[in-house]
Amino acid sequence: MANDPERFDSMLLAMAQQHEGGVKDLLNTIASFLARKTDFFTGAKEGEWQKVMKETFFLHAEKAMQESNRAKKEKEEAEKRLKEIQQRKEQERIAKDFEPASVTELTDQEAIDMQEDIEKDKKRKEEENGSGDASTSDVETPDAPEDDDDPKEKDKIKPNSGNGCDLEHYRWTQTLEEVELRVPLRQILRPRDLTVIINKRHLKVGIKGQPLIIDGELDADVKIEESTWVLQDGRNLLVNLEKVNKMNWWSRLVKTDPEISTKKINPEPSKLSDLDGETRGLVEKMMYDQRQKEMGLPTSDEQKKQDVLKKFMEQHPEMDFSKCKFN
Repeated sequence: MANDPERFDSMLLAMAQQHEGGVKDLLNTIASFLARKTDFFTGAKEGEWQKVMKETFFLHAEKAMQESNRAKKEKEEAEKRLKEIQQRKEQERIAKDFEPASVTELTDQEAIDMQEDIEKDKKRKEEENGSGDASTSDVETPDAPEDDDDPKEKDKIKPNSGNGCDLEHYRWTQTLEEVELRVPLRQILRPRDLTVIINKRHLKVGIKGQPLIIDGELDADVKIEESTWVLQDGRNLLVNLEKVNKMNWWSRLVKTDPEISTKKINPEPSKLSDLDGETRGLVEKMMYDQRQKEMGLPTSDEQKKQDVLKKFMEQHPEMDFSKCKFN
């Protein structure tokens, strides 16, 4: 207990909250106390107090720098591991998307049997409907009740498997963090043959000398410095857009696209499960702090300090905390 550097934290934090001028005012108070109530400045030989101050402050400054560098390194390593996991999964998705379909040829007898099964099934449906005209029974209606529940969803498209939309000239998918755009080019090109301009709220994609494939206002803002594009195998353009608002789903890539129903989005399970315990804890803390900042609430570290102060105030009801600032 005697060597516990945190045993006076509650008291010092309470003192610090009452010094509106910050650290300078707090140090001034401590120095004033030493000058008025002790012989710290006058009791030892000349230059001794300067030596003590220098050694003490430099010792703790070095510890603080080491701790800051350690935390920074851990954060960078965690982000690097998370990025590697995302890149690996991305490569797996790409390989799956462009895997050639397998075709199995039927024998003559298998083709005959299949055709007979189709005819039997068709005849059975006609008998169940009591009419030879099966046109009305072929109309699909399962999704109608959902559309009737919310008129605003009536003309919206169901999201694809990646929570985005498959369009004529491109396909886009999304997570809460980013949007991924795939554009098949149908010819072998080089990066310099392409036009890709990513602005905060506008995207242009196309082949130089030809009409742009995409030229429109994005559904929401993106982080330009963290958004990238790459040409794969000379035939497929992949664009990654980092969302600014990581709490909302996009209903379309650009304003001219048809809207998808965000109510029917099926989020993927969290990728944090792929991380080791220590890294996962660090990433979860970062995500929690980010959400708290976006909502104007205290981060985990700030909340911890507030809890310490609250406990100290409860233990010392006789003290005046009216001038304390807890933000």
